[in-house]
Amino acid sequence: MKNALALIAVAGIASAATAQNGSLSLVSSAMTVDSTTTTSFTISVYGDADFGTAIAGGGFSLSAVGGAGIVTDMTASVADWAALGYEDQGHAGDGNYTGFIFGQLIFPPFIPADPASLLIDGPVYIGSFAVTIAADSAGVIDWSTGGGVGPFVMEIFTENGGTGDFTQLTDLDFGGVSVNVVPAPSAMALLGLGGLVAGRRRR
Repeated sequence: MKNALALIAVAGIASAATAQNGSLSLVSSAMTVDSTTTTSFTISVYGDADFGTAIAGGGFSLSAVGGAGIVTDMTASVADWAALGYEDQGHAGDGNYTGFIFGQLIFPPFIPADPASLLIDGPVYIGSFAVTIAADSAGVIDWSTGGGVGPFVMEIFTENGGTGDFTQLTDLDFGGVSVNVVPAPSAMALLGLGGLVAGRRRR
């Protein structure tokens, strides 16, 4: 009985060690945006995995909390290596993005993975979103990546000396980013001063 339990425990450790995980992360060009001086910033998307040679393709969406009344538009652009089959499903409003599909053709040994998609150097740049916000708007917007766009979120290519292996991941570590949109302090001070003046006039 003890031997059986030991074998089960070892099998559990082995399966955990061979688990294949991927992630999508978001990086904003600014964590705090002054809406009195600028109406745009950029959110970049990076993919990563703890196995494999390169990212072959995938599809994901973006969801936003707090973007209503602040985000007026979003446009996407894809990395050069991921432009095959690129599909931009567009901004759904308030910072939500319907879908972003990307990929490349890998057919070893004739067509190798693009160097820019290799996982050996860490997270791989996939694309970016140009975010347009309303002037003088304020609030915190929380973005997160998600699935629901296609049959898988990310496909990983693993070189094995032959045609290679392709692993499709549906359950990833979905990353996010928060951006604080604020009017400049001087503008806020003027608003406050205007309130004081209005209050005195009422008296």
